[in-house]
Amino acid sequence: MPFATLDYVIISVYLLVMIGVGLKMKRRAEASTGDYFTSGRSLPWWLAGVSMVATTFAADTPLAVTGIIAAEGIAGNWIWWNFMFSGFITVFLFARLWHRAGVMTDVEVIELRYSGRAAAFLRGFRAVYLALPINAVIIGWVTLGMAKIIQVMTGLNSWSVLIGLFLLTGLYIVASGLWGVVVTDFFQFIIAMIGALALMFYALNEVGGVTGLTAGLAERFGPDHFYLDFSPIAHPKILLSTVLVWLGVQWWASWYPGAEPGGGGYIAQRMFATRDEGEAVKATLFFNLAHYALRPWPWILVALTTLIIYPNLADPETGYALAMVDLLPAGMLGLLSIAFLSAFMSTISTQVNWGTSYLVNDFYVRFIRPADSFPNQEAAQKHYVLVARIATILLIITGIIVSYFFETVKGGWEFILSLGAGAGLVYMLRWYWWRINAWSEIAAMAAALIGSMLAGPLGFGDFAAKMIFTTVFTTIIWISVTFMTSPEDRQVLERFYHKVRPAGPGWRRLAGEEPQESLRPAIVNTILAVHVVIGTLFGTGHLIFGNYHRLLVLAPMAVIPAWWLNKRMKAQVAEQREG
Repeated sequence: MPFATLDYVIISVYLLVMIGVGLKMKRRAEASTGDYFTSGRSLPWWLAGVSMVATTFAADTPLAVTGIIAAEGIAGNWIWWNFMFSGFITVFLFARLWHRAGVMTDVEVIELRYSGRAAAFLRGFRAVYLALPINAVIIGWVTLGMAKIIQVMTGLNSWSVLIGLFLLTGLYIVASGLWGVVVTDFFQFIIAMIGALALMFYALNEVGGVTGLTAGLAERFGPDHFYLDFSPIAHPKILLSTVLVWLGVQWWASWYPGAEPGGGGYIAQRMFATRDEGEAVKATLFFNLAHYALRPWPWILVALTTLIIYPNLADPETGYALAMVDLLPAGMLGLLSIAFLSAFMSTISTQVNWGTSYLVNDFYVRFIRPADSFPNQEAAQKHYVLVARIATILLIITGIIVSYFFETVKGGWEFILSLGAGAGLVYMLRWYWWRINAWSEIAAMAAALIGSMLAGPLGFGDFAAKMIFTTVFTTIIWISVTFMTSPEDRQVLERFYHKVRPAGPGWRRLAGEEPQESLRPAIVNTILAVHVVIGTLFGTGHLIFGNYHRLLVLAPMAVIPAWWLNKRMKAQVAEQREG
């Protein structure tokens, strides 16, 4: 076992501090489900934004990146980089709308936007579907990543350790709700990034720095290897069909946690929890900039070094954990261990709290025991907080069970992507087109599930073919159903329109003589933000590898749009205040 006494001390102190923070936040979460699930809508943008970033950095993430790079090099990361497009669409076209909706969960929007039995069924079904099977799958692959790390680092039975971690994480989630999640997320994110940077420096030192890394890759794979290619186009290991799916389909067609088309899930939950719609925009903007532009390189560089240090691993994903064990000295190993504990616990705490919000707010309160069945509001809220804590424990147990059924982290990613292919467009258009109805969403969900199951038997076996088939199949079904069914009641549509005030032509028939906002400013901001991320992400990479001639092209691509975007956002805020 590689741990020294100092490592155990560091890990123990960390666990005690996290539990202490969670218990400290307990009183803030007890007043109501609004406090338990949305922090009383009082989060500052920076805390909400950091919490989003922390949640997307799970123990599985560096391992998945390591496995991707072993198979396809840096360019393989476009399997998740492509979501930057939908991410910035969420920032500028949807964040304000989500906050204006004034709901507790994204599923609650369903009965704000639609009405009748179809809307009630959709809300209840989607709440249970996302909270249990889908959320359990996500918890499963996150847990698998942590299990691999524990197994490599300690040689102990990883599942016995994981059950202990789940119990500790559950303790502060059950006690403190979202306040405990976001506050611990803040500290956990800082620790996780420090640990990732520390391992990056030790791993580069092991192979002789960046120069030794590039030389080692050339020696092992030949001078024309693909591992340092940033672009997937014409990549020898990535099919062109896969590239086209990543760049042209996946980011708008697929539902994926943390990158839902139009926002949703725990991203929407953090938007609801902010103080106002402006802070919701800033929180989501910070999340996307940090997630795509600032954070990937420490993972990528360590992954590349493992190709040299551990050339013949049966499971390349474990290379990251092996580097931790073999390269870090006493104390630093404990630091990186708590970095991974932080990454694991921040994601699990969010997934469990988010899933519980569906079970309580959108199923139990809505269908089992509504608030008007209690003698007073105080009694109702105390009961619902108790139910939330019980549901939290249920979700933790379910996640542990599902974890046994995964073999690779990337496999979990692709499973979720294909399962929701084609439904994403409905989730975006429901905000901007009055004609979408509850049956549109029901049809999209059902068709996506059926299409993903039919794809393999029909000969669409590989990832790209499965995504294309399922997306086309789903889109045809939901559009057909939309026009074969009646639109929502005009009174319901008008209520929704006047509450969230969506821009663009899709609600013109309901706006009447009222002036409508243009979509053009939001679209321009989205394009500028994407340029900032691509320029920063690839500019940083070319700076690291000494490709200064390319850096000269990419630096202006990041700096000029960033300046312009900042100027535009300030002007838009000033205009809204004057209005």
